[in-house]
Amino acid sequence: MPIDPLLKQVNPPPRLMMGPGPVNADPRVQRAMAADLLGQYDPAMTEYMNEVMALYREIFQANYHWTFLIDGTSRAAIESALVSIIEPGDKTLVPVFGRFGHLLTEIASRCGAEVIPLHKEWGEVYTAEEIGAALDEHKPKVLAICQGDTSTTMLQPLEEIGKLCAERGVLSYVDATASIAGNVLDIEDWEIDICTAGLQKCLGGPSGSGPITISDRAAEVIKSRWHVEKGIEPVGFVPGEGSRIQSNYLDLAMIMAYWSPERLNHHTEATSMLYCARECARCVLEEGLDKSIARHEIGSRAMVAGLKALGLELFGDQKNKMSNVTGVYIPKEVDGEAVRRDMLLHFGVEIGTSFGPLHGKIWRLGAMGYNARKDTILRVLNALDSCLRLHGRYLTWEDPAIAALEVYKESEQDVPNIEISPVSNSK
Repeated sequence: MPIDPLLKQVNPPPRLMMGPGPVNADPRVQRAMAADLLGQYDPAMTEYMNEVMALYREIFQANYHWTFLIDGTSRAAIESALVSIIEPGDKTLVPVFGRFGHLLTEIASRCGAEVIPLHKEWGEVYTAEEIGAALDEHKPKVLAICQGDTSTTMLQPLEEIGKLCAERGVLSYVDATASIAGNVLDIEDWEIDICTAGLQKCLGGPSGSGPITISDRAAEVIKSRWHVEKGIEPVGFVPGEGSRIQSNYLDLAMIMAYWSPERLNHHTEATSMLYCARECARCVLEEGLDKSIARHEIGSRAMVAGLKALGLELFGDQKNKMSNVTGVYIPKEVDGEAVRRDMLLHFGVEIGTSFGPLHGKIWRLGAMGYNARKDTILRVLNALDSCLRLHGRYLTWEDPAIAALEVYKESEQDVPNIEISPVSNSK
């Protein structure tokens, strides 16, 4: 008698995910997620929570006390930040240079903000002078901006942006979902007030937990809106003078109380995802944050060299490209989706297309987290080369893998070769 397909074990096909994310999780992270569950107030559990706070202060490069996890995907972390600092009517400036800037405008609008979007051609970024002029013109309460937007593969320079905001009394929020641990990000030195991230890119984990760090200045704004649920109010509790945060689940004031020594109940912590997030940070810091960033930068140069050897044209401002994602124009003589399909079908390798004005015009190739390795970069370049030839594209006879290997060979003179041995997931 045939087995009902719904009763079969999950057994996904092997894939090498070399698109803009998510990517293959580090096996060490997967093993950590399989650890036994604990009660949310078990002393061992609360100690793990404290360890997570300490580890992510190092990842964010910010000694901000309020550094913890939002239980949800990176988008939940983004929304928690914006809904907790934006009150209806607040002016919020959003410099848009790709899909995820549009996402910030949407979320801010849903929070009731008076959103002031700026717009750049996709493939470009903003100068500090442009941001400063917009701050002076519009005088917002909040600036919300992405560091790395994978839709365009661009990395927005932030070194001066937080300072420009702090000088004007503007709260600065940065979405670093796609860039953290693979690109330089110094939250405290750059005077950023709030930053959120995700695990599924350079941190080498699955989606499902959103690290966040909050400056004291931003924390005071959030605490001014603290209103506790009925039934769990501490004796003598006095609510904040500000309006109640519109979301219950994403209310940072209540979540901060949950992560404080008081452990005021808010939700049941996602134990397996906390183990996961802890291991993601531990693996990066064991390697060394600087070495992790260097590994991504070398991988980027190798990927670019291989793509150029294939005769492909790079997309966007290369001076401000993310180190973990590279965009290339799809050759006019091939069907971009057919090439992607054959790479997945014949090689088990996934690359990405893009969104909006770039959909069907560029491919996005990522090398991040556990996948930012020499062997994975060589594999995706060889797979792309073969599939381009399969579709009749013979503009170059150069070997993209050799071009990438030359970059690795040269890089060994300056940066130690960082090898991460692949571990089979087969049972």
